[in-house]
Amino acid sequence: MKDIFSKQSDGYAKYRPGYPKELFDFILKHPEKRIAAWDCATGNGQTAKELAKYFEQVYATDISSKQLANAEQLPNIFYSLQPAEQTNFENSSFDLITVSQALHWLKFNEFYAEIKRVAKPGAWLAVWMYELLKISPGVDELISQHHFKTLATYWEYQRKYVDDNYTTIPFPFNEIKCPSFQMQYEWTIEELEGYLNTWSALQKFIATHGNNPVNELIQKIKPFWTATKMTIIFPLHVRMGQIDK
Repeated sequence: MKDIFSKQSDGYAKYRPGYPKELFDFILKHPEKRIAAWDCATGNGQTAKELAKYFEQVYATDISSKQLANAEQLPNIFYSLQPAEQTNFENSSFDLITVSQALHWLKFNEFYAEIKRVAKPGAWLAVWMYELLKISPGVDELISQHHFKTLATYWEYQRKYVDDNYTTIPFPFNEIKCPSFQMQYEWTIEELEGYLNTWSALQKFIATHGNNPVNELIQKIKPFWTATKMTIIFPLHVRMGQIDK
């Protein structure tokens, strides 16, 4: 997994959307015990802080020290800087392993081998991702053009797994059927701008061209922004399975 989020780590902590309670309610039905969870590629700890409400201990890892520096600190969350594919955790440590909006960055075979090593018998893996946000037809079209045309050549190749809603990622576990979820917010246009500035491809574009295309995009969006705050929806997709030992 390469570190492509450190540059925008402060914005990531401020503007990246959190995940709905309904998602965690569904996931938490399945682990037999809630002693220890591993939140892999935790970023700023969005998932870790939710798991900490239910598990005695949450271990959260990432390869970005800047992301971890922006993570929320709680007494039962233990952050560490280490790669997903090779950790220092003991064998059979975890009841639940989660990866939120990051599985596509990992080396699947190596990560899955590590999962099987550190999972307790009967443990579960839950991974999820969210689609491109939806606001209104006019705004959605502009953001789609920005994503698929302006930034097209600046996304890492792994982004295609997100565009496929994770359906093309191998998942060699005892998978269960999961419902669909969504994240819904009321955002100002400034909050939308902050979120758009966290995109990894944008950082590569700026480094190449020396200018930020989000500035022009926001100007194009303004005529379609019909209220101080508008409803933002992120469709969210989950894959979950029990891990064979």
